[in-house]
Amino acid sequence: MWRYLKSAFLVSVDVPSLGRIPVNVLGTAAFAILGFAQPAFWLLGMALEAAVVPTLAFNPRFQKYVEAQSLQLSQGDAEQKRQALVKLLETGAQQRLWALAKKCNQVLEVYRSQQAEDYIIESNDQALKNLEWVYLKLLVARHHLLNPSSETTETLQKKIRELEADIGDGEETESLRQSKLATLNILKKRLSTMHKKQQTLEEIESDLMRIDNQVDLILENATVQQKPQTISADIELASDLLGGSIFGDDELAITDLEQTYGRQHKTGITKETA
Repeated sequence: MWRYLKSAFLVSVDVPSLGRIPVNVLGTAAFAILGFAQPAFWLLGMALEAAVVPTLAFNPRFQKYVEAQSLQLSQGDAEQKRQALVKLLETGAQQRLWALAKKCNQVLEVYRSQQAEDYIIESNDQALKNLEWVYLKLLVARHHLLNPSSETTETLQKKIRELEADIGDGEETESLRQSKLATLNILKKRLSTMHKKQQTLEEIESDLMRIDNQVDLILENATVQQKPQTISADIELASDLLGGSIFGDDELAITDLEQTYGRQHKTGITKETA
């Protein structure tokens, strides 16, 4: 509710030649200045704000407006982070991603030409975006495996031994100990990934080809189906993208973007098991 009250107080209107003006802020400032000449203006100003701001904040239409603005900002921030990940990739990888996105757009154009219902187009758009997101994650993971950091297996093993020794001392607080244990877990995952690097690269390439073929099949089906249908984004991955250590320094960005572009339980994308 605080968010709505704050937005109501800071609400602005467009004024020709002046741009957007925060009316409540200016009104409060005006009453504050007038109050120095006549204190009654302070009481009048507080009474008006106490009536106007809560009324606006509790208005359902205004609350929807605030939520829409917040969503627009969060999506814009997420898109900037996604574009930053795309720029990390080499030209060939970017071209593969753009080719996939082009085919996804062709699928939607086919459904629009068939005058599919809005809910079908929206559902299929989300399913295709989920596939594009997983495709980008695979490319980012491959980028880090092909462009390793200066750390070697030996340096990672040394860090693990040193951290295990620190934890064994038992001299730190419980919160610090938990933090070190989490760091130790990440280091061990990184070491495991380095040990099976070639296998992981082959699995990632297999997953990329699988998604390419999945989208090709979706496009082919869309062109021959008489009745538009919803798309399934279910696909099993050979590579393990559940461990963030495979993304290197971009682990945090990937984790943040999962909030926008698809969680595992929503996308239907799973880890393939033997």
